[in-house]
Amino acid sequence: MKDLWLCAQLDLVESLRARWFWVYSLIFGGIVALLLVFGLTESRVFGFTGLSRLLITYIQLCMAILPIFVLISTVRSVAGDREAGVFEYLLSLPVSLSGWYWGRLLGRFIAIFLPVFLAMFVAIGFGAFKGLQIPWVQVFFYIALLIVLAWCFLGLSMLISSFARSVDIAQGLAFVLWLVLLLFLDLILLGVMIRQQLPAETVIAIALINPLQVFRTAAMLLFDPQLVLLGPAAYLILDEFGQTGYLIYAVIYPAFLGTLAASTGYWLFRRSDLP
Repeated sequence: MKDLWLCAQLDLVESLRARWFWVYSLIFGGIVALLLVFGLTESRVFGFTGLSRLLITYIQLCMAILPIFVLISTVRSVAGDREAGVFEYLLSLPVSLSGWYWGRLLGRFIAIFLPVFLAMFVAIGFGAFKGLQIPWVQVFFYIALLIVLAWCFLGLSMLISSFARSVDIAQGLAFVLWLVLLLFLDLILLGVMIRQQLPAETVIAIALINPLQVFRTAAMLLFDPQLVLLGPAAYLILDEFGQTGYLIYAVIYPAFLGTLAASTGYWLFRRSDLP
């Protein structure tokens, strides 16, 4: 545990010094600032007003920005050290391989999630200052969904970084993964599957393997309990899971996927030719 926390602290300090972290923080802080400046909390659209509408917009923007930032920034962790040839120095330190690997993952998770949480905290604080009603149930579920979304893509990033032999290959694979997940996000590949007359249950099952789709649907469910915006697919999802069951699935599945990917990456990391 001591090795883990030391490596996590080291990675966190490195992240705070990196330009990507400040650009990343500026983006999320700027999003909330712009939403507040343009009076989103004081407008009403389709019955949603106050802090609820600001959180809905913020969560949708997080889904678009957070995964790609996590992938591009984190795949450099192992692959970058391997390409730079610093493994020999790192392995000479009195730190275990597990402490180094999971410490890097933990430190990067803190660096990734901290700006997202602080931006949401600012929005909640502003809402409390303005006397707006704060939907605490939605807030807690949104925080949980953002945590598991960040953890899921961190695990996938560490998996890619563990077997990629260079930073360029790691970043290319991360970008391809991002494109594949976007293709499975309702439109192109799901449209082809339906055109091939696959059973609706099969199409929905394939869609719900995608962590982005799981996050998106759960975020919609929090402000649209009947999933009207999702169309006919809502009946299958609600019949199979129910509202509470699907929210539980949306928290457990990405967390499990991220942990499985990170564990597989650690297994590959230990078996690889480290130096």
